[in-house]
Amino acid sequence: MNPVTGLAQKMTKPEGGPVFDVETVRKDFPILATPVVHGRAFLDSAASAQKPVQVIDAVRRCYEAEYANIHRGVYELSALATRNFEHARDKVQAFLNARESKEIIFVRGGTEGVNLVASAYGDKFIGEGDEILLTYLEHHSNIVPWQLLAERVGAKVRPIPIDDNGVLILEEYEKMLSPRTKMVAMTHASNALGTIVPVKQMTQMAHAQGAVVLIDGCQGAPHMKVDVQDLDCDFYVFSGHKVYGPSGIGALYGRRELLEAMPPWQGGGDMIESVSFEKTTFAPLPNKFEAGTPHISGAAGLAAAIDYVTKLGLDNVAAHEVSLLREATLRLEQIPGVRIFGRAEEKAPVLSFLIDGAHPHDVGTIFDHSGVAVRAGHHCAQPVMERFGIPGTVRASFALYNTRADVDLLVEAVDKVKEIFG
Repeated sequence: MNPVTGLAQKMTKPEGGPVFDVETVRKDFPILATPVVHGRAFLDSAASAQKPVQVIDAVRRCYEAEYANIHRGVYELSALATRNFEHARDKVQAFLNARESKEIIFVRGGTEGVNLVASAYGDKFIGEGDEILLTYLEHHSNIVPWQLLAERVGAKVRPIPIDDNGVLILEEYEKMLSPRTKMVAMTHASNALGTIVPVKQMTQMAHAQGAVVLIDGCQGAPHMKVDVQDLDCDFYVFSGHKVYGPSGIGALYGRRELLEAMPPWQGGGDMIESVSFEKTTFAPLPNKFEAGTPHISGAAGLAAAIDYVTKLGLDNVAAHEVSLLREATLRLEQIPGVRIFGRAEEKAPVLSFLIDGAHPHDVGTIFDHSGVAVRAGHHCAQPVMERFGIPGTVRASFALYNTRADVDLLVEAVDKVKEIFG
């Protein structure tokens, strides 16, 4: 049985909610009608998703009618901008089901969120001889900050292995956990293979050993409902640009008691309560971690993006995306010389593969000439590639605006490569 079949069968018929009409959805994305994209297949949303008109309008409205610096002005326009910014925080709180809006910190993206935790939490609570567990599935952004922390404090980073299907080996993870484990940082879904990680179970296992858990949700939040209270994680990060919002904005959820115990990460602006040359005191959450003028328009766009996917229904989105993943997987499997990497039963809509005799970069170039935009390379996940002994893969990633016609173009592009390379 195809490894994605089980998930597709579970997700292609969501209970309740509106019928997902992809052609209507596509009309919300102006870029799909431009000459550079029209008639082509954009299959690189795992890197960055396109933006609906609702997000574009929200950013434009912010700059045209509602922009001023926030929190500091006593005039009406600043008060309006401040209300909008904090309303965006409330939207993120609801999106993640955090307990309170003070647990939501606006950051530039998932990468900054991880770095914030690695520095502000790690420097204070992780020390010499402690262990940080990561998975082999991690994006570099959830590896390098922990390596830098380990070098600073004398801790050790240990990778949790995966099997040949790209699935974490939970038995090995259980063996690795010990009282020395102070942090488990793991992706919600692999950007390179699509593997959905059993984060709730792994969080429970980590907590049983007294470890703190950070989940990198950059590939999770755009494709599935996230409930941080149900997951019981300590930190969760995601990037706005992958969930159809602007770039340069994202969010960090942190358990309130942990955020309050952490020192500030950066200094200046709204994170300050009072300053003198003798002593500086810091603002309460969430301002404590939001130094300087924030991405005000980005927050407006992110709020609009959250409204957009929420209205569509993430269950409906997931069902549509996984049906495309299933069809593309089944069709590529029938082509001789195509090797698919990432065979987890539960996957985000990522299809990673190689074509015998062709380098991924050459494939990506030929695909582009055939009207298909994909990512080619190691996808900032070099440990995954090393695990399989390959330099990289071709990655097609599906989003809510993709169609079966895009799958047809993908298959035709594969056939074209086969013709060229024999």
